[in-house]
Amino acid sequence: MEIVQKFGLEAKLFLFQLINFLFVVFILKKFLFAPLKRMLDERRHKIEQSLQDAESTKTALENASKEKIKILAAAKANADKLTKSAKISIDEEKLKATAQARLRSEQILENAKRQVAVEFSNMSKQIGKTSIDISSKVLSKVLSDLFTDDEKQKLMSRALEKINEQIAN
Repeated sequence: MEIVQKFGLEAKLFLFQLINFLFVVFILKKFLFAPLKRMLDERRHKIEQSLQDAESTKTALENASKEKIKILAAAKANADKLTKSAKISIDEEKLKATAQARLRSEQILENAKRQVAVEFSNMSKQIGKTSIDISSKVLSKVLSDLFTDDEKQKLMSRALEKINEQIAN
């Protein structure tokens, strides 16, 4: 008690101050600290949620980047396939065109050979006819002095038959 008297503390006043202090602490705890704690908890929750959202966004971005790479690789593969297919088609078309041109040239050559053969045959027949006419005139001149008309006719017909046979062959 000496301390209490030395410092000049009064028990009633001290008790009222203690009650006032406890009352102020209660009021501060109830009306100030509780809402402040709730607000800090909400803020902490929002921050945690934002961090989770950022992490999920980062993961989604990485996945999207990987997916983009896969899509680009698939597109490149498709483009390569299309290019290869186009080259093959072009090569096939070249081969077809070359084959058609070769076939057409062979047909033209065959037609020309036939025409030449026909022309040659016609010329041969014409030459044969001309040679028969000349031969018959020559024979008739030569034979007119040597043979009678009846013998001349027989010789001429035999000679013409032989010439016709040779022309026909």
